[in-house]
Order: sequence, then C-alpha cells, then structure tokens
Amino acid sequence: MATESKSPIPNSETVKIRPAKLEDAAECGRISGEAFFKINTSHGFPPDFPSADVASGLHRMLFSHPGFYCVVAEVDGRIVGSNCLDERTSIAGVGPITVDPEIQNRSVGRKLMQAVMDRAAERKFAGVRLVQAAFHNRSLSLYAKLGFDVREFLSVMQGPPIDKLPDGYRVRPATVSDLDACNRLCKAVHGHDRSGELTDAIKEGTATVAERHGRIAAYASVLGFFGHAVGETNPDLQALIATAPKFLGSGILVPARNAALFRWCLENGLKVVQPMTLMTAGLYNEPMGAYLPSVLY
Repeated sequence: MATESKSPIPNSETVKIRPAKLEDAAECGRISGEAFFKINTSHGFPPDFPSADVASGLHRMLFSHPGFYCVVAEVDGRIVGSNCLDERTSIAGVGPITVDPEIQNRSVGRKLMQAVMDRAAERKFAGVRLVQAAFHNRSLSLYAKLGFDVREFLSVMQGPPIDKLPDGYRVRPATVSDLDACNRLCKAVHGHDRSGELTDAIKEGTATVAERHGRIAAYASVLGFFGHAVGETNPDLQALIATAPKFLGSGILVPARNAALFRWCLENGLKVVQPMTLMTAGLYNEPMGAYLPSVLY
C-alpha cells in the first residue's frame, strides 16, 4: 500500500473525500501506478503494478463491484488519491490506498483511511485488516495510530511453476458445490469464512481445491497477490502451490512465521520478492492451520 509523494498542498482542510465513480478509475490507476512505482523502486523492490493500464483495470473492477466501497480524495476538484474497502465478508479488507506522488504529508492518506474506517464502523464489521509494505515506515506508523496491530510478517514469493502433484492428492477447479466445505475449512482455520471472495473466484474460474482421501483439505481463491488460500496442514496447502500453473501478480504471500512452509517454498525454487506486514483492527483469531493471505488480508 503506497502513500508516497513530494509537493505540498495548502492545508488538510482543502482535501475532500467523496465516493469513487467508474470514470475516476483511469486517473486513480495512473496515481496508483506512479505511487507504487516510486515507493517500491526507491527501496529497491519491483512495483506492484507493471503498468498504469493494469492499475486502471484493477480500479475499474473495484469501483464497479458492489462488494467494494471506494472513495477518492480531491484537492480543488483534482483527484489526488483513492482507497477501497472490501465488504464481501464479515471481515473487511482495506486497499489499495494510494496518494498522488505530487502530494505528501498533508493528511491525504489519513483522511482516506478514516473514510473507510468510518464505513466499517457504520456497517459493523467484526474486524478490519490490511497488508502494508514492510519497508514503508510512514504507512506502518499511520496504521498503528489508527488502531491496527501487527499480526504477521509476510514474504511475497515468486518463481517458476513447481509442477509436481504430491502423492495422495487431487487438485481440481473449485465449483459452487464446494462452497460449504471451503467455508467450513476457512472457519476452522480463521474463525470466519471468506465466502464472498471465494464465490467471485469460482465465477471467474481461478479457484482451486486440493482433495485428500476424497475430501477438501485446502482451497485457494487464486494463487497470487490478490488471492488467499487455506489448508488444514502445510502439505495440503503445498499441494495447491505445487500444481499452480503460475503465481499471479507479484506472487503469493507466505507467513514467514510458518517456517516449514516458507522453507519448502525456497527449496522448490521460489524467491522472496518483498516483505509485507499483515495488520488487523477488531476481531482477530490466531490461525489454526496453514494459510496464505491476499494483499487485502
């Protein structure tokens, strides 16, 4: 999540927050592309978006999806940033939040965050979560001040397909009939399900399940930056990772505290792209199984 910039604006009172419109997507995508490029490359990491067109496409999807609440920040009628809240399940996810690289340190990021936090409180979400770039000290400090706690140190990992189905597993595309089993699995690991995200992923054809002894032991909405995965055990999750044709976006987010899974990924050719941090406000249960968060949480 990026909030880098450089030129001052008159004062924080000139910043206005309003709901995002679909026609804002191109400009917000441009801002996101530039902001992530600047902050990531200045710290020696690749940008999260390969181009402004990709970033704009993402914002078009977010701004038009009924499961997301999105806002933009304006100064004198000019868009200077945006933020979104994923409202598809009982736990809300924040992001991507970005601020125009021409504007910095004038409370734009704070106002964008406060807008979605107010929305989450209004909608009575049990918790709010986000993932931030671990090298971005200012965003880490801002989120801590807003009440977020650090929960996990994450390693974004990328590499060639492992292309090796472990013995005893069957990996296949997920279907609507798998939803109940996947939701039970997610609840067992996290204490809540992510049914809204998984339903979208099944419709899009990106979701997969791993069966062990004829039952679902792991699932993934997508193996990549914007997808999450849950498994009863590390080997269950490894079956999904090992059969993924590719890891979309910047890669999968592996909790570094899960040393066995992290080491297995390294041993199978994946490399660390960048460090990130999972932060939460409100309800949080220590995971009781293996999992990969998305860039939202």
